[in-house]
Amino acid sequence: MGHLRIVYTAGPGDIIGTFQHWVQGREDPSQVSVTYSGQFYDVCREFQAESHSIASSRNPGAVREGLFRVVHRPIFFERGPAPLYHFGQVLSGFRLLLTALRFRAHVAVICSGSAHWFSLTLLSLFGIKVIPSLHCVLWPKKKSLGRVARMVRWLDGWFFRRMPYAILSASHDITQQVEELTGKRHPPVVEFLPTYRREQFAGSGPPPSVRRPFRVLYAGRIEADKGVFALLAIAQRFAAAGRDEIVFDICGAGSALEELRRQVSARKLEERFRCHGHCTKPVMRQMFSQSHVVIVPTTSDFSEGFNQVVAEGILSGRPVITSDVCPALDYVREGVVEVPTDDVQAYGNALLQLCDDVAFYEAKSSACLALQAQFYDVERGWAAALKKVLLPLTAPSQTSVPNLARPGV
Repeated sequence: MGHLRIVYTAGPGDIIGTFQHWVQGREDPSQVSVTYSGQFYDVCREFQAESHSIASSRNPGAVREGLFRVVHRPIFFERGPAPLYHFGQVLSGFRLLLTALRFRAHVAVICSGSAHWFSLTLLSLFGIKVIPSLHCVLWPKKKSLGRVARMVRWLDGWFFRRMPYAILSASHDITQQVEELTGKRHPPVVEFLPTYRREQFAGSGPPPSVRRPFRVLYAGRIEADKGVFALLAIAQRFAAAGRDEIVFDICGAGSALEELRRQVSARKLEERFRCHGHCTKPVMRQMFSQSHVVIVPTTSDFSEGFNQVVAEGILSGRPVITSDVCPALDYVREGVVEVPTDDVQAYGNALLQLCDDVAFYEAKSSACLALQAQFYDVERGWAAALKKVLLPLTAPSQTSVPNLARPGV
């Protein structure tokens, strides 16, 4: 086969910025974890593979250096009404086919959200080995699907049974959905975890010994389906009860940020509910170090992936509050207070328990230590999973993926 030629779709991030730091031997300073695109560049360098990487960023741009091409281009009609959205997903799949054919790709590594999966069928039919990289559940775990979504799911099931060369999965929950979708008739699945550098959390230290104020950290996209307005409702409940010592730090950007700020102001909660907007890596390090607890209130409307903030809370030694709609829970349960999905009252009660019950708080905080090593283990990371899948393709006689064990199984 010679040099591998790989098309890679990376989601909405700034992969050009990551690449520019990578070529200088630096980590992307805007991200806490080791970026997936940075790991992809590492794998391509190791295999001497020529690559064409695509992000669905709305900030246009393109760079080319050596064996690497890196491009930003948005997905068609990504924010349009449902009919246009689905049409745009299929159209994006067709555009990926044209890109792969022009590039003469041997392999296409496709991350969640790049196109409807069934629309990638032609890639396989043209002899390109498709490797879906599933970073989110295929459908919301706790929500009924409409007719169109059920049809898409059925078509995707047909695709996953027949077309991928192998599948990369970010969690047990995602793997279970693949098995349900395909009746367990699917290509090999290799699971992976987000990867972090130990030095990133070396300065976190233990949670502050002074528990007043009791600081609650939310980090992530500011969107309604990520549960940010539920946090505001909890803050208002605490204010009415006179619990002034519980303070919320909200870090992140998103389409709901301005509305959230407006509601905070209207309810006069600015002193206890602070919207910081996007935070750089040094600022986030400070936010984690001064926090007592991390909260991830993702709603049942959202197709959650391995929410990395859960791992980052554990790596910081902070208890995390979340529900089982978050697949990361399976890996860190001992350091988490689990609540029922969408139960705003239960989230508030969990915060009060951690704030008021010192022994319970310390038990959850101490449990974090034993859970951290898995996120520092590069052999359980995405790059290691991708290399296992690509390695047979470097041997001319190999045409199929050997049996691959899932990490931790």
